[in-house]
Amino acid sequence: MAQHVLVSGIEVDAQLKSFLEEEALPGTGIEPASFWFGFSALLRELTPENRRLLRKRDRLQEAIDRRNAGLHGLPPSPVEEEEFLREIGYLVDPPAPFTIGTENVDPEISRIAGPQLVVPVNNARYALNAANARWGSLYDALYGTDALGDLPPAGGYDAARGRRVVDWGRALLDEIAPLSGGRHADVSFYRIEGDRLVTDRGGLDDPARLAGWRDGAILLRHHDLHVEIVLDPAHPIGRDDMAGVADILLESAITAIMDCEDSVTAVDASEKIGVYRNWLGLMKGDLSAQVAKGGRSFERRLAEDRHYVAPGGETLTLRGRALLFVRNVGHLMTNPMMRIDGEEVHEGLADAVITALIGLHDIGERRANSAAGSIYIVKPKMHGPEEAAFAGALFDRTENLLGLARNTIKIGVMDEERRTSANLGAVIAAVKDRIVFINTGFLDRTGDEIHTSMRLGPMVRKGEMKSAAWLKAYEDNNVDTGLACGFPGRAQIGKGMWAMPDRMADMLAQKHIHPEAGASTAWVPSPTAATLHAIHYHRVDVAARQRALAGRTPAALANLLTIPIADGRNWSAEEVREELENNVQGILGYVVRWIDQGVGCSKVPDVHDVGLMEDRATCRISSQHVANWLLHGVVAPAQVEEALLRMAAVVDRQNAGDPGYRPMAPDPEASIAFQAARALIFEGAAQPSGYTEPLLHTHRLALKRAG
Repeated sequence: MAQHVLVSGIEVDAQLKSFLEEEALPGTGIEPASFWFGFSALLRELTPENRRLLRKRDRLQEAIDRRNAGLHGLPPSPVEEEEFLREIGYLVDPPAPFTIGTENVDPEISRIAGPQLVVPVNNARYALNAANARWGSLYDALYGTDALGDLPPAGGYDAARGRRVVDWGRALLDEIAPLSGGRHADVSFYRIEGDRLVTDRGGLDDPARLAGWRDGAILLRHHDLHVEIVLDPAHPIGRDDMAGVADILLESAITAIMDCEDSVTAVDASEKIGVYRNWLGLMKGDLSAQVAKGGRSFERRLAEDRHYVAPGGETLTLRGRALLFVRNVGHLMTNPMMRIDGEEVHEGLADAVITALIGLHDIGERRANSAAGSIYIVKPKMHGPEEAAFAGALFDRTENLLGLARNTIKIGVMDEERRTSANLGAVIAAVKDRIVFINTGFLDRTGDEIHTSMRLGPMVRKGEMKSAAWLKAYEDNNVDTGLACGFPGRAQIGKGMWAMPDRMADMLAQKHIHPEAGASTAWVPSPTAATLHAIHYHRVDVAARQRALAGRTPAALANLLTIPIADGRNWSAEEVREELENNVQGILGYVVRWIDQGVGCSKVPDVHDVGLMEDRATCRISSQHVANWLLHGVVAPAQVEEALLRMAAVVDRQNAGDPGYRPMAPDPEASIAFQAARALIFEGAAQPSGYTEPLLHTHRLALKRAG
């Protein structure tokens, strides 16, 4: 049982208190007594407002539920929907035209368009891999995935595949940095003469694309992204290359989000300390992890910066790591790590203070993360401008507590709830002097779409959501609003995750649509995917796309408010069974790892054994969809129970090779994970905003108490 101690009138887990006083506070110049006094005052001041905003969410949802239940399955027109939402205060008037005023923003956010990683910060190895994914080997990414159209053969190095990789890489160089006298594939030497790149096929068509050089490397620049040609004739690859090229390195993950939220399990103080300790290691620069690979073990640490000679002779230093955000928990959840008057602390309040406190280790002379001296916090799952303003007030109070200048803490806003999407301009206006990021989250946004209109009628099948009218309007509105508010040159406009980490050929063929849509960043599931996705930002000039899109007609609110009800649809029994089993299998496959193993994000095989990245957002969609069909009689409770039992056996089989896995099917009543998955469905309609966190936390805590 966790032990709490009384500090400045609040109860604090003893382990958390020790961590903060012995690890986080030293080096910040803030004394423990001063910190606890200010922290306690902040919590007492802001907790009532946090609770009020959550009650408002509930009141709005209750009003929507009453109206929808009375419509008897007849969806309102978008005009009727808008009128009703304005009447209840869900929609607010858009603000007068404005431009965000954010200052002291690093170029990785303000200027450079490129991929973004999101990783659970409680896993040190993943966190280090993401931070170090600023640079990636194109040759490795092409050779080791299906990016060439097939997978590498089993066994050792395949020379024929290696030649295909080299040819592909040289063709990419022809796109990025064409030569005046031929192709890169025909070059037999690269060298620097004066300040120019010289080859036997001529120099660069555009000499300005030469950014620098060092022993064994030529550095190119295109669309503000860098490419390094690695020259090493002694290397096994370079030895067989006419020009001695051993690899092509791409600047890949420009930014990375260290996640405290959807991709982690942190239900109590011990797990939260693991989250905070790794974030501290990243900010201090001393995080490390033991890695076993290829039969050997080694220590992984943060990559060093890279140094080159630039044309003119000056030293050019490039970051060796992605610029790091930290994603806090939203306004909903509480955590037993601290208590105020016997009530658990709102986790988002604690996250803001503690992650910003840790960010102080990078704010002084070190500045290894943010050269601009900013702390970047992503705030998810906010509903509308009032909640965004509350996040801004929280950051104001945190800056006061930590002695930071106003707006040192920057905010990234996840545009993933319907009330935020429909009021996005007003949301941005509420934090206009500290905002650096808006990002569409199709997964959570779909879960909220289903839950908001839960009682209107059965929703279309999950796959059909991707072609629903609201989705295109949502994605376009995010870009249109960001451009109208002056994001170019100050802030990122983002797009969501590619969820199939094993399907890189498909990603190469499809994910170009994100930069073409005007997004300056988009999420990828791995460092390898970041390297491949970086190719799209060479092929698409995002700044030019944003200028072209700035004049288009903005997305219509009417489309955004079109509810994806399956009006008049009559599915076959087979279609219903297929949809139900797909949803149930995904829920079970994710939840069993979350509850039993504390894994918040993982590659979960679907019913066809295709690995998909799953986190709480994907679980939210699946559980809300089944809850919706259950509520409206598309499926019966007995069908759901039968599907749960069938799919538990499938998930058990898929995890048979995991020695730490606990099978569910032999005794589902005794499996806390199985019961959690069941509750997510049968209690889904009653969950706040359809979130999975309350039930997941409850069941994992029960498992931990049971030992």
